[in-house]
Amino acid sequence: MTDAIYPKYKEALLAGATDVALDSSNVVVSLVDSDVQMFSISDEYYSDLNANSIIGSAELLNKTVDNGLFDADDVTVETSSNISAESLLIWINTGNTETSRLVAWLDDSVVGLPTPPDDQFVDISWNELGIFKL
Repeated sequence: MTDAIYPKYKEALLAGATDVALDSSNVVVSLVDSDVQMFSISDEYYSDLNANSIIGSAELLNKTVDNGLFDADDVTVETSSNISAESLLIWINTGNTETSRLVAWLDDSVVGLPTPPDDQFVDISWNELGIFKL
């Protein structure tokens, strides 16, 4: 799989839906066990995912959007199990899994994937050019 912006997120952007702004929302990165959950173009909300696939999450801080480029500070994610993560999920946490939009699936551009299964803390250092560009 290569990095992807969820098609349903793109639709929401083009339709002017609520809860799509990355610079002012509670944006989260999650470590994903791709053996349990794979990318699907039909997924739209966090509730569409297998909850057992998420092995750790952290809020992104100091988010910026500039010339179509989304970026944030590097982050450390605490893992909840001794399972490796093969992908990263970017999503907007509204506090309700039924409305928390999936934004991006990253597994190609992120250095350090898969993560070692015995790491309790995983440091994510974004590319110097940013997390992703539309």
